[in-house]
This record gives sequence, C-alpha cells and structure tokens, in this order.
Amino acid sequence: MTNLELVLNMLAVATTPEISKEKKPKTSDENKVIAKQGGTIAGNTRKEIEAKTGKKIVSKLNAKNIIEGKPKRKKLK
Repeated sequence: MTNLELVLNMLAVATTPEISKEKKPKTSDENKVIAKQGGTIAGNTRKEIEAKTGKKIVSKLNAKNIIEGKPKRKKLK
C-alpha cells in the first residue's frame, strides 16, 4: 500500500463515524448507507487526485504479494 492509499483508507474510516454521529442511524440498512457515504468521499478524493496528477493512486502493492514471497509460519499446537 502506498502512502496515499493509506491516507485515503484513513479518510474513509475517519469520515464514516463522523457522518454516523450526525445522522444517528437506527438500523443496519441505515448504517450501510452511511458506510457507503464514507467510502464515496474517499473514492471521490482518489479520483480528484488522479485527475490532477494523471497517475493512478491504487498500486499493486499489497500484503498478500509481500507475504507470498516469505515462508509460511508453522501452526502452534
């Protein structure tokens, strides 16, 4: 994950509870809508940065790729 990917993830995670505090959802469906709104804010921010820089934000770097190159841990008994 790049720094910008991490920051955008943090933006979504920080925004969603703030929206929730104001909207005070009562059902899981209302919570889903609020979660989607937090993600949309981060998504729109990503698109705007990509438009300004001409570069993609999302990289191929992820924990799975890093872990695949390392030996697997032994399970504890």
